[in-house]
Amino acid sequence: MSADQKPLGFIYQFAAGAIAGVSEILVMYPLDVVKTRIQLQAGGATGADAYTGMVDCFQKIVRNEGFSRLYRGIEAPILMEAPKRATKFAANDSWGKFYRDLFGVAKANQSLSILTGATAGATEAFVVVPFELVKIRLQDKASAGKYTSSLDALTKIIKNEGPLALYNGLESTLWRHILWNAGYFGCIFQVRELLPKTDKKGMQTLNEMLAGATGGTVGTILNTPMDVVKSRIQNSPKVAGSIPKYNWAWPSIALVMKEEGFGALYKGFIPKVLRLGPGGGILLVVYTNVMDMFRRMQNPVA
Repeated sequence: MSADQKPLGFIYQFAAGAIAGVSEILVMYPLDVVKTRIQLQAGGATGADAYTGMVDCFQKIVRNEGFSRLYRGIEAPILMEAPKRATKFAANDSWGKFYRDLFGVAKANQSLSILTGATAGATEAFVVVPFELVKIRLQDKASAGKYTSSLDALTKIIKNEGPLALYNGLESTLWRHILWNAGYFGCIFQVRELLPKTDKKGMQTLNEMLAGATGGTVGTILNTPMDVVKSRIQNSPKVAGSIPKYNWAWPSIALVMKEEGFGALYKGFIPKVLRLGPGGGILLVVYTNVMDMFRRMQNPVA
């Protein structure tokens, strides 16, 4: 949203974010499956199901499990994407207004964009944790025989591990979303400022795609280590009387570095950045265009 546009109400922001989120997940989901598989693979893995990289992982999933496996667990993300992305953009706009009023600033700046994005990310994290946990459990190959669907996974997790298990990994998810959103919205602001202003719709869309893709790429660079440990924390079932190997975010990062080296913190980075770089552009373009459509509906040209 440009500075001279009148902000729309929360319900419009929420709806536009939901539409943008579902659009992005339908296009980019297979990359998320590949990213999760690579992240869950422990160091030194061998055999037919060991993945040497993104392309190898794609090929082995399709060859050994079938093409449809690339969409396994998509029900949870589809159900999640509406509230997740809606919360992301609506919270970013709402927190932006809050901080501008708090600091007495008429327009957003780089620092406020980063602060607003981080706060929106924290807000978003509380919404997505249960959906993320179900998705991770379904995407892991080891869970293929455990769960038949998202609902089955949800039911069995609650039954076997308790309702609070749905918020396993909340702390690492908070860090993941704070870092990604701070980088995403901070970069969007900066790229928009650097790009030449234009009234041409095609150029505006291209600028928004570039800003969103840059933001998605930087956000991914910042938060991938937290995403790696989040995947491992959420894929560790709660067992009474035992402490999971991966439990808290920062100690888990230290453990992964100690056992597998620094590079392991960026496992799955290529499919992740290929998804969230262009995906960040898709999100921003769809969100911006849907919001523009809502404005036209409210103020039709005579």
